[in-house]
Amino acid sequence: VQLQASGGGLVQAWGSLRLSCVASGRTFSGYAWFRQAPGKGREFVAGSTWRGEKKEYADSVKGRFTISRDNRDNTMYLRMNSLKPEDTAVYYCAARLDWALRSNDYAYWGQGTLVTVSS
Repeated sequence: VQLQASGGGLVQAWGSLRLSCVASGRTFSGYAWFRQAPGKGREFVAGSTWRGEKKEYADSVKGRFTISRDNRDNTMYLRMNSLKPEDTAVYYCAARLDWALRSNDYAYWGQGTLVTVSS
């Protein structure tokens, strides 16, 4: 099983980015994006059941970020709009075999991709 994240980069405040995470090896019940800012712990950003019946977002990103998945190639996405400097972090994709989306005990993790938002 492998998760490969990409799409990070440098963007100005109020800009947009889309992160991608390709999953291979099996299917899952839930997936999510987490982030870790410099000097801080890892935090939940957004999560979804595999088929999209249920989606959850951290209050700090609600209305700005959208989690989704492409059924054709098992690619997971995080669309980030209206980015703020406080969104600067390493973003990780993760997948699990149940629906505890906000829990951080995911079995499978991608390698992380850095998002830097300049003011």
